[in-house]
Amino acid sequence: MNSFDPQNHVASLDELKGRVVAITGASSGIGRAVALACARHGANVILIGRNARKLEGVHTEIETAGGPEPIIALLDLEKALAADYDKLAAAVLERFGRLDGLVHNAGLLGTLAPIEHYDVPTWCRVMHVNVTAAFALTQVLLPALKRSPDASVLFTASGVGRRGRAYWGAYAASKFALEGMSQVLSAELEGISAVRVNTLNPGRVRTMMRRQAYPAEDLNTLPLPETVTGPYVALLGPASRGVTGEAFNCQTGS
Repeated sequence: MNSFDPQNHVASLDELKGRVVAITGASSGIGRAVALACARHGANVILIGRNARKLEGVHTEIETAGGPEPIIALLDLEKALAADYDKLAAAVLERFGRLDGLVHNAGLLGTLAPIEHYDVPTWCRVMHVNVTAAFALTQVLLPALKRSPDASVLFTASGVGRRGRAYWGAYAASKFALEGMSQVLSAELEGISAVRVNTLNPGRVRTMMRRQAYPAEDLNTLPLPETVTGPYVALLGPASRGVTGEAFNCQTGS
């Protein structure tokens, strides 16, 4: 186990200066917060999502704050075809010539139900968006990542994807799958490329997905997405160079 702990890293103002970082689910919640944080630390951010209006809002926030001009990449992970992925990858290479960071943050919760009664189409939908689409996007962007002298692939994880919990169904299964995919990809790339691959569990955060999962919970008791961006920046920047195949947490005890 590597001794690097992203919770303890204090990023410099230009930690990600000159780096090109793509983030899925960048329109809201943790994805939006990470995009804003990356831009604040100097990254050229590629905002990937399916809601143009929300992505344009994040784009405006970054520009208003004085960050490098971000790029909007519309991609509906549920409906995207191979050509859509290829178009995005080609655009990244044409514009930047490489990709230094890829954050997989988009995801579906599905329903909370026992396996015995879980709706099969819902299961397939969650697995497709959370796992298959993440695989497809990673695969198509690997050539751009390999062109970077120090690239990082980061999967947003979950506590229920490290220790199974009743009724979390497809969501838990999908997050377990991402842990496995991260380990497999890390092992394949280690030693033959400068691409590192890790997972990061943000823990309890005030997001719409959290409200969906815990409708009775008081969201005001939860930390804002902005409070967990530090470890993302740490794992995308030079401080974590060579750290790969690990599973990290944003919050102690999460």
